[in-house]
Amino acid sequence: MTTGVDTVTIVCCALMGILLFLLGANVTRQRAIRGSENQMPTDPSDRLLIAQRAHGNAAEYVPTLIVLLLVCSTLSDSWWVAALAIAALVMRSLHAVGMLTSKTLATHGPLRDVAAFGTYVTGVALGVTAIIAIT
Repeated sequence: MTTGVDTVTIVCCALMGILLFLLGANVTRQRAIRGSENQMPTDPSDRLLIAQRAHGNAAEYVPTLIVLLLVCSTLSDSWWVAALAIAALVMRSLHAVGMLTSKTLATHGPLRDVAAFGTYVTGVALGVTAIIAIT
């Protein structure tokens, strides 16, 4: 089957989707561990809150990145789109690891910060790529 979307982009989109669901499953796991205790934590070092924010942050960026990747892949067969797909996957994965390994959300670590910045750069590059591809 030919879709016009290259294999690298499809695999990266699929892996980002899997990442999002695994982060959601981690929230469920943290809730189960907690049992009937407070399910709405506010302490930035609480493992449930960290899991919720790691999932929430991925849910904010992964769908938009996937849509932009599919749009760009449909409009262009350039290697650039596959490179951006890999960058998006790496940045979102590193961001999740950075958050989940953090002792607290009150401070930022270099992994989390670099991955967040990389996500912004990748997203903007995808938007610009889509615009350029239609001109």
